Amino acid sequence: MRRLSLSSREVSSSRKQRRNFSVNCVAMCGDCVEKEYPNRGNICLENGSFLLNFIGCAVCSKRDFMLITNKSLKEEDGEEIVTYDHLCRNCHHVIARHEYTFSIMDEFQEYTMLCLLCGKAEDTISILPDDPRQMTLLF
Repeated sequence: MRRLSLSSREVSSSRKQRRNFSVNCVAMCGDCVEKEYPNRGNICLENGSFLLNFIGCAVCSKRDFMLITNKSLKEEDGEEIVTYDHLCRNCHHVIARHEYTFSIMDEFQEYTMLCLLCGKAEDTISILPDDPRQMTLLF
């Protein structure tokens, strides 16, 4: 007996598998975003949503504002960790899990963000009046 295999382009859209991810037991949907984990440089969001990357809910096909749920703030070893879920406002489909961290290392504040929707980013800012990284040698 010969087996037939279909490429993903040959499968009808009604039977198409969604691109789902799981982070900390929370399913996230890659079909709802234009780009998965876009590089956001040093833009780290503690709250909110990057709506320019949201193409619409893969479940209900609506493009609307999102709900932010399950928001939590934890402190571990001097690091603040904020997590929350982005949900479709209409059908409550989980679009992404957002994680933001803040810590102080030596003379710098460090920020990171990781989210399927909002992207990945990190930033470091000096807590001193004059940033030692910007100082030039005088001799």
